[in-house]
Amino acid sequence: MDVAANLEEIRQQIRQACANSNRNPEDITIIGVTKYVTTERAKEAIEAGVTNLGENRMEGFLEKYEYIQDDAVWHFIGTLQSRKVKDVIGKADVIHSLDRKSLAKEINKRAAGPADCLVQVNVSGEDSKHGIDAKEVISFVRELKRYENIRVAGLMTMAPHTDDEDQLRTVFRKLASLREAVQAEQLPHAPCQYLSMGMSNDYQIAIEEGATHVRIGSALVGSRETE
Repeated sequence: MDVAANLEEIRQQIRQACANSNRNPEDITIIGVTKYVTTERAKEAIEAGVTNLGENRMEGFLEKYEYIQDDAVWHFIGTLQSRKVKDVIGKADVIHSLDRKSLAKEINKRAAGPADCLVQVNVSGEDSKHGIDAKEVISFVRELKRYENIRVAGLMTMAPHTDDEDQLRTVFRKLASLREAVQAEQLPHAPCQYLSMGMSNDYQIAIEEGATHVRIGSALVGSRETE
């Protein structure tokens, strides 16, 4: 597993996707998702030039944070239990899974200042996916005004795991449209610049539809089986 070679291939794919959609590759953030690999492999990603790491399990997040700490920008991308917020605040630079008021309340209580959060949206409507319904996004973001330590930095979604490009584009376009709707509200607490969407199997499509952050695991760092 050559992480540096994988990273260069991913960057080439990003450059092509940006060329296809008249975008600047500099505007795309690669989040190396390291949930299935060791701390050593995560460190290898940092050494290869990945500056953003994402974890979706608390145990893995804390283990890798302890090992790497300020060498990375940290993204917590998994479902976050309210009782675990205290373990993430002050370590995660961005929380990608804000999907309920009770979680916002706990983040607000624990944060020392404005915490960058992405509202997770279940665009596809799949029962297996977390996130709020697309129809609730605007009202939910408006309600977050009451929490002075919540900054809605953007939106996040998990697309269906499918090879159907039209279906994927529909999901990604919907999230991009929702971001525009939030931005149109001109809410000081919700600049909503970011679109976190796209993973190893579909990040090029996500970029063509407006993604600013792509969450890439296996295509970048492999899995435990490939170590």
